[in-house]
Amino acid sequence: MEKHIQTDSGINIAPVYTQEVPMHELPGEFPFTRGIHATMYRDKLWTMRQYAGFSTAEASNERYHYLLSQGVMGLSVAFDLPTQIGYDSDHAMSEGEVGKVGVAIDSLEDMERLFKGIELEKISTSMTINATGFILLALYIALAKKQGADLKKISGTIQNDILKEYAARGTFIYPPKPSMRIITDIFDYCSREVPKWNTISISGYHIREAGANAVQELAFTLSNGKAYLKAALDKGLDINVFAKRLSFFFNAHNHLFEEVAKFRAARRMWAQITTELGATDPKAQMLRFHTQTGGSTLTAQQPLNNIVRVAIQTMAATMGGTQSLHTNGYDEALSLPTEEAARIALRTQQIVGYESGIPDTVDPLAGSFYVEALTNEVESKAWELIQKIDAMGGAVSAIEQGFVQDEIAKSAYRYQKEIESNEKIIVGVNKFTSTDNNPPEVFRIDDSIRRVQSERLADLRSRRNNEAVNVLLARIRAAAHTTENLMPIVVEAVENLATLGEIADALRAEWGEYH
Repeated sequence: MEKHIQTDSGINIAPVYTQEVPMHELPGEFPFTRGIHATMYRDKLWTMRQYAGFSTAEASNERYHYLLSQGVMGLSVAFDLPTQIGYDSDHAMSEGEVGKVGVAIDSLEDMERLFKGIELEKISTSMTINATGFILLALYIALAKKQGADLKKISGTIQNDILKEYAARGTFIYPPKPSMRIITDIFDYCSREVPKWNTISISGYHIREAGANAVQELAFTLSNGKAYLKAALDKGLDINVFAKRLSFFFNAHNHLFEEVAKFRAARRMWAQITTELGATDPKAQMLRFHTQTGGSTLTAQQPLNNIVRVAIQTMAATMGGTQSLHTNGYDEALSLPTEEAARIALRTQQIVGYESGIPDTVDPLAGSFYVEALTNEVESKAWELIQKIDAMGGAVSAIEQGFVQDEIAKSAYRYQKEIESNEKIIVGVNKFTSTDNNPPEVFRIDDSIRRVQSERLADLRSRRNNEAVNVLLARIRAAAHTTENLMPIVVEAVENLATLGEIADALRAEWGEYH
C-alpha cells in the first residue's frame, strides 16, 4: 500500500513529480513569483538583521555594537512588554516585566542611550512594535533630528501590524477602528516626512507562532494586508505611493519545500491583490519581506539540535527570496539568547550567504516539478481561505467574529495531537530522546532594572517643562476625535520629554481599551 504523506498544511505530496509547470515568468517582473529583483542575491545579499533587545537601553546598545562588529547589516529592536502595551516602567502593571522580553523604553532619553554611538542616517533599523509603534517611530524621528540626520535618508521599519495582535498575539491597546486610524496616519505622515521608512511590516510570523500552518499564515497575512490597503484608500491616499512602503514579515519552518513555495506564492498573490485595488507602479505591486526562523520550532530538549533547524529554515528563507533575515539562537526555548548563541545564529546566515552557493542563481528551485506544483497548491488553498474572509466582510470583520482565531486554534490543536500520537516526529522530543538533558547556561535579566528605570523617570519628570507636556497631551486627546494627523503632535510631545506611557494613556482616556 502506497504511503500517504502530507505537508503540515495538509497538502498531499506525490511520490514523484514529472509534469513541468510552464515557466514564462521572469524574476523582477510582474507577478514577481521568482523574486522582486532581476538579479536577487547575485548583486547584493539579503540584509542580515539580528533581533535583539533586553534590560536597559545601555545593555541593549552594548549588544548592538557587538552584533555590528560581527557583521550584522541592520538592527532589529525587541521591546519589553510594558513598552509594547503602553506602560512606563514605573507603572503598577509593569512589575516583573521591565526589560524581560526586550528593552525598556520610556522616553527620548532612553532612545538616546539605546542608539549611543550609532548614526541613524547610516543604519537601517527595524522595530518590532505595534500598538505603541507610532510613539516609538516618533522617538526615532526625534532622535534622528537631534543627531542632525536628514529625515529623507532615514530607513527602517516599524511592525505596526495591529490586526495580527487581535488575531494571534495580544499586545493591542485600543479597539480596531481607532487603531487602524493610527496606522493610516503613519502611512500619510511618513510618505511626506520620512519617505524611505517602511510604515508597516504585515506579519505572518506571529500568526504562525500561534499555531497556524503555512497556508493559513499566508492567507491571514495577505488578508490583513488587503485590509490596510483598503483603509488607506478610504482615507484618500494614493496606492502607488503608500503601497511602496508596505513590507511583510514571515516565519520560516522546517518543511524546506513548503516554505519556499509559500514565499513564491506570496509574491504572486500580493501582486494580484494590489493590482486589483488599482496599483500600476511595479514597486507598489511588489511583496518585500523580512523572515525570522521559527521560534515555535525550537526545543528545550537537546537545544543544540536547534542549530540544524535554524540552518534549514535559513535555506528556506533565502531560496524563497527574502529581503532580510533574523536567525534565532539555539537556546531561545530556554531564555533570551546568550552572546554565543547570537553569534552562531549570525554565522549560520553568513555560511549560507558565502559558502552554500544558494545566492549564485536568482531562483534556485525554479523549474523543480515538485516546487512549482507545491507553489500552485499553496496559492490555491490560500485563495480559498481569503475568499471566505472576504465573504465575511474582510479581515477586520473576520477577526471580530473570531473566525481567524478559531482556525489558528484548530490548527495548533491538530499539530499538537500529531506530536503526541507520534504521527509527527520532533527529534529529541518524541523520538531519539535522551536522559542527558543538561541545559546550557542561560541568559538572565536582573529585576533591579525596574528600580533603575523608575528613578530615571522621576528625575526626568522633575527636570522637564511639565506645563508644555500637559498642553501637548491635551492636544493629543483632542486630536483623537478629529481627522488631524496624530504624528506631528506625538513627535513634538516626545521632543518635550513626554513619556511613552503618558501618550498611550492620553489616547486610552479617549478611545478606551479593547477586551
